[in-house]
Amino acid sequence: MPYASADAHVRFALHPDHQPAVIATTTGPTADAARSHLYDHGFRSTGPTTMVLARIDHEEPHYTAKAAEQLRRYGFTTEIDPALQEEIDTEWTWANYSMPWCSRAEIREVGAAAQRIHDDIATGRLTIHLHADDGHTTVAVGSYATGVRRHVHLHGENHLRQISTSYDTEAEAVAEFHRLYSVAVRPGPAPLTDLEQAVRRLPAGTPPSTAEEISVPAAEPPVAKPGEHEAFLAALFDEERQWERYRPVDETTIASHESLTLRVEFAHEARHRTDVAWTVAEYDGPVGERLWHATLTAGTPVPLIHAMLQYLDAPPLSTADHPDDVLHGAAWHPASHPARTTWAASDRTITFESTPHATADRWALYGGEDLDRAAWTIRLSAGVPHALLAELVGTAADLLPSPTQPSPRPLPAPAPASRSAAEPPLPAAVPQARPLRR
Repeated sequence: MPYASADAHVRFALHPDHQPAVIATTTGPTADAARSHLYDHGFRSTGPTTMVLARIDHEEPHYTAKAAEQLRRYGFTTEIDPALQEEIDTEWTWANYSMPWCSRAEIREVGAAAQRIHDDIATGRLTIHLHADDGHTTVAVGSYATGVRRHVHLHGENHLRQISTSYDTEAEAVAEFHRLYSVAVRPGPAPLTDLEQAVRRLPAGTPPSTAEEISVPAAEPPVAKPGEHEAFLAALFDEERQWERYRPVDETTIASHESLTLRVEFAHEARHRTDVAWTVAEYDGPVGERLWHATLTAGTPVPLIHAMLQYLDAPPLSTADHPDDVLHGAAWHPASHPARTTWAASDRTITFESTPHATADRWALYGGEDLDRAAWTIRLSAGVPHALLAELVGTAADLLPSPTQPSPRPLPAPAPASRSAAEPPLPAAVPQARPLRR
């Protein structure tokens, strides 16, 4: 007996807000049959006549072409929008791909495996017990509901996530995970990356353009006003006698700490948002090697500068939190990229970035969500103590409005900056930093 004709029309087009995601629009008497085939190719329903394909490996055009080819073989009529066809015909690859030896086909295989893991987590087939940051990316341990490789360790995020090891029992997998990552272990799954959030929103019909407020921060980042840096520098020498002033040229003032291991250089002519106003360095002795250095541009809020110098003059007696813990507690949003990890404030006006393989610019804290267009930037080299990073990001979090308040919350008075308890604090006119956690 002959089969009924495939009397349906399917039109494919790029998603207007989240490219290269694809929207399929189905019409005709047998549209339900076409939608069933599309579901097998990863499309998910967003309405009576529409479906969307959203993947974490950005391979939607490739899989759309395969779906359209199958539908045509079954007798359905398909139409591909010209912009989508151009994407299908374009060969591209990930910039700075972490496995450069892979061919284009092998990159797709890695992405497809990562997509399956993502889907298994989203549907509850794979339950994540613990996660951690191994210094380069996110790792996790989880268990599948069924299957042979039920208890697994995962490595990486988004299109790079892979199963690294499998175990016979959950207890064995969890115990080994604790052994490998010790104090870095955190309960449950890691926060979703920006890409994962967008991919999960699309089938639910929430457009990313309203959910993410792409490209432009919702508010302006805090920025130092003209003259604030000069006032802070004057107060530093007037009230903090452990710093000694040198001015070798009119454009530059140098502050040397009494320990002879700390040096701060201030450029009086720095005005533009990219101009370096402050350079800070620590040495392993009066004539020793430099341990690390940092640069701060002209618009950097004064409380951040004060927090850095306060830490250097009087380091905390106890171990401070890890910067990631501080940011997590402040509800900043993490996102992992192939070569770096970023944490963005809830209003996206301040961002903290970690680049594990870099030396000169291992960390960056900047105003705004785009480092290339930042209102101000603090760059720190490898070797910076984690306690200092935690102090900086904690101060940055305090600069932002409280989630329930329309205006910034007042900053508490700082702990005494000097090692001598008899010396007075900075004048009230100078913006103050958070107290050190001791």
